[in-house]
Amino acid sequence: MINIRNAREIELLRKSAQIVVQALKMVETRIQPGVRTGDLDLEIKEFICSHNGRPAFKGFHGYPANSCISVDEQVVHGIPGDRVLKEGEIVSIDIGVELNGYYGDAAKTFKVGAVDAEKDRLMRYTKESLDLAVQAAVVGNRLSDIGHAVQQHVEAAGFSVVRDLVGHGLGTEMHEPPQIPNYGPPGKGPRLKPGMVFAIEPMVNMGSYEVYTKDDDWTVVTSDGKPSAHFEHDIVITNSEPEILTAGL
Repeated sequence: MINIRNAREIELLRKSAQIVVQALKMVETRIQPGVRTGDLDLEIKEFICSHNGRPAFKGFHGYPANSCISVDEQVVHGIPGDRVLKEGEIVSIDIGVELNGYYGDAAKTFKVGAVDAEKDRLMRYTKESLDLAVQAAVVGNRLSDIGHAVQQHVEAAGFSVVRDLVGHGLGTEMHEPPQIPNYGPPGKGPRLKPGMVFAIEPMVNMGSYEVYTKDDDWTVVTSDGKPSAHFEHDIVITNSEPEILTAGL
């Protein structure tokens, strides 16, 4: 069942989402060559706690860190630690916050210094695919229209959509129904209704869509070692345009 959230709940979700936005804005100012990912993670924790939130990823199914920091070929769930960022890499940072029992969850891919043209293009098309997915999330459309918008855009550019990972519903749990794949035919699944809240998150690879999980049981990497980008918004379906709860990223 897909939960329908009322105005009070949406306001609580909005507050959680905006802490995520501000945390991502803060960490963006810290990203540069020579920075240790574990130090970024600690700054994210301190920022969230200073805003009365709780880092929602810590302990989620046993996850050991406060955020997910995934570099280059790491798609998602990269565990921050001793890895040091290098000039020319791209780094995806995914942050979850719980505040007053409601969750925010968003991600953004950043450049570490100057990156080559193809990485820049990968990031641009991934973000554009997210924007198109949000535009497809309107009353009367079906759930699969969201992922179809992603797939069409990135594959036309010669990139590939990760199949093994999905977006999700969001509310009083960080992962709620429905699952939202970033690929597939249009016109399938439930019709979208006002009050549905989704975390939409395209994960797009420069090469093959195939991925695997490393021995740490968390870090998902591209099978061919090529870079991947990840952008994520929280949205609520309304009677008009979708509201982006994570606006400002």
